[in-house]
Amino acid sequence: MKKIDYKWFALFLLWVAFFLQQGTRQVYGPLLGSIQGAVGATDIQLGFVSTVFTLVYGITIPFAGFAADLFSRKWMVVAGVAIFSAGILTSGFVTCIGALVVTYGFVNGFGQPFYYPSSTSLISQLHADSKATALSLLQLGMYGGVIGCSWLAGWFAGLGTEGWRLPFKVLGALGLCWAAVLALTLRNTGISRSRTTEDTGSQLVATDTDTDRVTIGAALKAMFTKPAAVLIALALGMEVYVDVGFKTWMPNYLSETFHVSKASAGLNAVLWHYLGAALGIVIGSRIGDRLVKRHPTIRFWVIGGGLLLGAPFIFLMSQATTYLICCVAMFLFGVFRGAYDSNNFAAFFDVVEPRYHASAAGFNLMIAFLFGCFSPTVLGWTKEHYSMATGLATLSCAYLAGVVLLVFACRFFATPKPRSVADR
Repeated sequence: MKKIDYKWFALFLLWVAFFLQQGTRQVYGPLLGSIQGAVGATDIQLGFVSTVFTLVYGITIPFAGFAADLFSRKWMVVAGVAIFSAGILTSGFVTCIGALVVTYGFVNGFGQPFYYPSSTSLISQLHADSKATALSLLQLGMYGGVIGCSWLAGWFAGLGTEGWRLPFKVLGALGLCWAAVLALTLRNTGISRSRTTEDTGSQLVATDTDTDRVTIGAALKAMFTKPAAVLIALALGMEVYVDVGFKTWMPNYLSETFHVSKASAGLNAVLWHYLGAALGIVIGSRIGDRLVKRHPTIRFWVIGGGLLLGAPFIFLMSQATTYLICCVAMFLFGVFRGAYDSNNFAAFFDVVEPRYHASAAGFNLMIAFLFGCFSPTVLGWTKEHYSMATGLATLSCAYLAGVVLLVFACRFFATPKPRSVADR
């Protein structure tokens, strides 16, 4: 297979894996009501399952990113898909909320981090001249997985008292099969020894980079000596806080507030949002890739603008008095969320040395998910003591906090990363 063909074939393989990864995350939200009735659990306990998943994910992902830079990115992807699929499969057989904490929270939460840093690093490596576009296409796999699996979960939940188990079993089995496909077809692509350029202030000086030696200390230094990278991670934490809470509780909110079926609530809780996000990601990625050479900080403005313009529609979504207005608000919230997604990791990779992309991405996601993990439980508590509408409305404040961080990053700290001589 020609090299130019393989980079798109690899993107397809990773796209399907991302579809399954994100889809298996989303099945939990539409099943909350059915799980609650089947195993007996409070709203706070249901939220705690998602919090445990997000917490384990956040703790594990820096080690997963470091392992991807130190060992084989291909096999990190394969291992991640196999582990989280096993966790999802066994979730279909649990009989109590504690067991679901173990299978969905711990096993699934441990396996999923090994996929993302490795896959985004592989794509960034293979698509040097089309990075934002390729990463945006990968992001569409997330959108497709969330929409399709959310509908599937809601439909199965409506089949009867045990219908909620089927999405876990079906998606878990498919994931294990796809892990085998990845093991057989994905290449073990590594980063070869190359020359890079370092900005000395007045001129670019070429130096040799030994990419075979990666240490935790060096990876930490690569990220935490770049204030822009740290601020991007903190802003991502705000976005993750919103995303995890929204995806966990929105299906239940629609079902209880507007009295629609579980299948309809599961589908519409994400369909309109991610249709909007697909539109936003296409527009945002083209803006970022076309203007970044003339305006190095354009990616910061795209992602910051996405959060700023998305915040009002989060609030409108939570306060809507009709189902139609709520769906329109979710769509527009999605458009600007897509703009954010389109350039988030591209902006992060622009300020981090390429050899540490996977490790730094792991630390980035660790910061984001450790903050975002509290959202499902906080919203569950808010639902019990106030209302879910109040909890959802507070999510807009997290978006606005992210805007402040990104403006600060762009204004004072954003600098382009060193690029290889070949890329120039």
